[in-house]
Amino acid sequence: MAKEVAGYVKLQVKGGQANPSPPIGPALGSKGINIMEFCKQFNARTQEKQGQVLPVLITYYKDKSFDFVVKTPPTAVLILETLKLKSGSAEPNRKKVGALTWDQVKEIAEIKMPDLNAFTVDAAMRMVAGTARSMGVTVSGEAPWNQK
Repeated sequence: MAKEVAGYVKLQVKGGQANPSPPIGPALGSKGINIMEFCKQFNARTQEKQGQVLPVLITYYKDKSFDFVVKTPPTAVLILETLKLKSGSAEPNRKKVGALTWDQVKEIAEIKMPDLNAFTVDAAMRMVAGTARSMGVTVSGEAPWNQK
């Protein structure tokens, strides 16, 4: 018989660095989830992604057990890492903070592909380019789908 789902918790945690302090402790403790058990499992599963911000979806059940799915890092975080920036522009329409090439956009799109609702890499690249634009990052060069 399947376990009865009690609810979901979404968090963003740095890979390999989960600990019971806020925001993790209060979010899980209020649901009756074993915080230390989550931290141990999460840190073991994300050891190779040390320090990267990772979204995690925790499904908890009526019997206080839980499962969790670790997603790929947010697109904005990947763009900032690629350009080695601290943050995006405060005024993205006026002040530009950096520029990506279409090759870099493609790399980010391929990393994000499992979590995007896109069927082709071109569609994923358009999504990544849109996120970059909203952060004040320009994408230099001709778009691959316009080169014919």
